[in-house]
Amino acid sequence: MKPPLLLLCHRIPFPPNKGDKIRTYHLLKYLVSHYEVHLGAFIDDPDDWQYVTEVESLCATAHFVSLEPKRSTLFSAIGLLTGEALSLPYYRSRSLTSWVKSTLAQYSIDKAMAVSSPMAQFLSSSSLHLTTKVIDLVDIDSDKWAQYAQMKPWPLSWVYQREAVKLFAYEQRIAQTFDVSFFVSSAEAQLFIEKAPITETAVSYYNNGVDSHYFSPHQVERNPYPESVPVLVFTGAMDYWPNVDAVEWFVTDVFPLIRKKHPRIEFYIVGGKPTDAVVRLQKVDGVKVTGRVADVRPYIKFATAVVAPMRVARGVQNKVLEAMAMEKHVIVTEKGLEGINAENGYEVLVADTAQDFSRCIDLVMAKALQDMGIQARQRVTEDFNWANTLPVIRQYLDQTAELIPS
Repeated sequence: MKPPLLLLCHRIPFPPNKGDKIRTYHLLKYLVSHYEVHLGAFIDDPDDWQYVTEVESLCATAHFVSLEPKRSTLFSAIGLLTGEALSLPYYRSRSLTSWVKSTLAQYSIDKAMAVSSPMAQFLSSSSLHLTTKVIDLVDIDSDKWAQYAQMKPWPLSWVYQREAVKLFAYEQRIAQTFDVSFFVSSAEAQLFIEKAPITETAVSYYNNGVDSHYFSPHQVERNPYPESVPVLVFTGAMDYWPNVDAVEWFVTDVFPLIRKKHPRIEFYIVGGKPTDAVVRLQKVDGVKVTGRVADVRPYIKFATAVVAPMRVARGVQNKVLEAMAMEKHVIVTEKGLEGINAENGYEVLVADTAQDFSRCIDLVMAKALQDMGIQARQRVTEDFNWANTLPVIRQYLDQTAELIPS
């Protein structure tokens, strides 16, 4: 008999088609091999309801709560009255609260894991009698709000800065009350410790992984691009504001410089749910927006280079790891490379200005970096392997490990 475990996720961990869902999907697969998992999760995309049966097949029991973004945004305003982070009432749910309490009692569960800071509120009551509770904070979400605040006009800048302060205070309380708080990389964990030097708590990390067999240049044959046209590609969920900001800046400030030297080059934006702002970028000559595609790998493999011009980022960018795994030249900002120990000029190219990106494209077009893709893939296969990273979670859940230095 496997021991029971409660797992709470802020989003259904399937399909693994974006960064956070990739991480939680592999987490769930690992946990069900060692525990009888009882899963509670929100569903914020109506399309994801079709996957409920598949996720339920992995779990002992499961409970899903519909999260309607417009309604939840309205509820989050309650935080302005209560003085708490707006993210907490955004995810508040009587249904999930009741399910957690009844499930813990019915199945005699004393171990629980949460993914994302707002899910900690469902495990905060001492009446739940949990002996072990851990959380995957993934990244310092409060810092992301602080970055938003610097790039948005008033009054949004005020709202986002308030959220940064309130949410960071909550993240610190989580770190004090949970047995361990995981982050997505050693760099992210260390940054949190520096911002909140709380010695009485456990802070650790586990790296993301990449399915290097699936994300392999040898698995793809179909070229989705026009023949003999050089292509730059960006991949990601295109309703996610940091991604939107990245491609808007690239099209406005970077792409014109590149087209002056390489007038035939095109820029493809590949990812689901592009916002109106992203769709409008197609008005620029040479810019293409695909929307969601069935398989992102051909767009990566046959691109001349993959760009990740992130100006707002926290944690680890899966889009960068996947492109590296497919042996591509990856041109990325320093923010986009956080948590990835790749060497600039050897495994990736780092660029933070329009001029930097233009120079890097010149190198790629001149075919001056032929071995970079092979070296990039080797870095990913060595450092980002789920089989190597996930076991630390079980050690903490079973309370058999000392704190791993971050």
